[in-house]
Amino acid sequence: MKPRDIFQTPSSPSRSTRNVNPPRPNDNALPPTSSPRRKNNKSIFSDRYIPSRTGIDLQAAFSLSSNDVVPDLRIRDNDNEIEVQREQEANRTFSTVLKNELFGDNAPMISNISNPKPIRSRPNSTGNFHSNSIMINPNGTSRSSDSIPIPSGRITPPRSTSINDVNTPTRDTITGGSNFNDNSNLETNFHNNNNSNDDITSTPRQKSNLFTYQSPSKNRPISRDLQNEIYSLSPVRQESQKILLSPQKKPRNISKVPYRVLDAPELSDDFYLNLVDWGAQDILAVGLGDSVYLWDGSTQSVDRLCQVNNKEKVTSINWIGSGTHLAIGTSKGIVEIWDATKMKCVRTMSGHSLRVSSLAWNEHILSSGSRDRSILNRDVRVESHYINKFENHKQEVCGLKWNIEENKLASGGNDNKLFIWDGLNTKPLYEFSDHTAAVKAIAWSPHQRGILASGGGTADKTIKTWNTITGNLLNDVNTGSQVCNLVWSKNSNELVSTHGYSRNQIIVWKYPSMQQIAQLTGHTYRVLYLSLSPDGETIVTGAGDETLRFWNVFEKNKSDEPPSSVLLDAFSQLR
Repeated sequence: MKPRDIFQTPSSPSRSTRNVNPPRPNDNALPPTSSPRRKNNKSIFSDRYIPSRTGIDLQAAFSLSSNDVVPDLRIRDNDNEIEVQREQEANRTFSTVLKNELFGDNAPMISNISNPKPIRSRPNSTGNFHSNSIMINPNGTSRSSDSIPIPSGRITPPRSTSINDVNTPTRDTITGGSNFNDNSNLETNFHNNNNSNDDITSTPRQKSNLFTYQSPSKNRPISRDLQNEIYSLSPVRQESQKILLSPQKKPRNISKVPYRVLDAPELSDDFYLNLVDWGAQDILAVGLGDSVYLWDGSTQSVDRLCQVNNKEKVTSINWIGSGTHLAIGTSKGIVEIWDATKMKCVRTMSGHSLRVSSLAWNEHILSSGSRDRSILNRDVRVESHYINKFENHKQEVCGLKWNIEENKLASGGNDNKLFIWDGLNTKPLYEFSDHTAAVKAIAWSPHQRGILASGGGTADKTIKTWNTITGNLLNDVNTGSQVCNLVWSKNSNELVSTHGYSRNQIIVWKYPSMQQIAQLTGHTYRVLYLSLSPDGETIVTGAGDETLRFWNVFEKNKSDEPPSSVLLDAFSQLR
């Protein structure tokens, strides 16, 4: 096949059905029955409560006796006018208290309340005359009091009180409701004591607002601004209004379609292989059949790096950290190291009896995992093909990732095991057996020390995060599909997973909440291959549908942006 036939834009997004490699144990080739997605039932709730006087028995709510009982309304005909006036007084009082509770200092006062008309008093059962002063209970309701004996038929004005003597209410909900202190006795601020011997005046005091309270200015700033005056009509506090009206941070827009799709003929549909890797030099390496091809991200050019021996297939590839050398594993258990700049093979190493399914670099140490259940650690600086061997896995080793900063190796296998190795120590540091299917997807967090994410196959479908310092399981999320690959974002604390049966989707997760940010679809086969671009903005995915798809999922790292001014640039150069 000629190089120009590789990595061409496909004429159609999908290919015809063809034979697929037979499923292996724990791979569960048969797709499970998918259930329809449930629609979320959204409920609408109101965010404010405004009291209403509709249906309220005013005579019961504004009792004219000192007791909380409905007064005896069986009165003489000549007292009907008094009862009507009392009802009107109660209505005005109720409206005033409500306005003050909702609007505070901005409530317009009713002149009739400031200058109430004198109401003729009538004797009670004991022959004493009582005034019709109103009381405010600590719970915020109003009631009348007949507690002051009056020798004449005039109303008794309230004793003037200082604002410091009144316990002002505080708001603790967005509805703007007021909660009064249970220990405060607001009755003393609005009527005289029952046993008071103060002198009684003949007329009420002028300009006295009986049922208002003064709120602290810091809670209710008075502004002449027109906008503030308009919003002052809302029962919601101004602090809450600012929060509600402030511009919200727009969610990140992730495109649901790839910005580039390339053909990848003979890209194997095998769950256990690792055939795609994006190097630090912005070169994408892909194993197709018996060959390895290089796609240059800057020029979009394609070159064939090598072709392995006859009757062999490429089964795994992995770039060294600097991106100059590429390790290639074959179906015969051979590991080759190629210099990508010179397009030349510089080393060939043996040691495995079966195919090499996974490769991982740690500076000059190259680890290879094989179907022969072993992990060989090779020091490319020495003549020996490998320096030691890990043999704890019971089936094929399909996942390998080094944490270079902490010198730890994570390995996953078809035996459902996840091992953590401390350097080249042949005894594992941890052995995790929580997965119930093959563990191929492994990724170390670049943002937090010791955090490892792993994903299980079809019978497991979960992503688990581990603390490899303490050995604790941190998160366990069921994704609903076979987890094929995992990769962490370099620029944000986010995670990308690719999936197989049965949805073939790509999911972006927010860590540590593990909330889905986006879900991308397009591949018609299992998304078995995943790699991240050097700048951390783009991912490339590969599937058995023989396509490579490029997605913009992450934001640009702000620390990599150039200085915003010439002066700042000069200052940075001086430093």
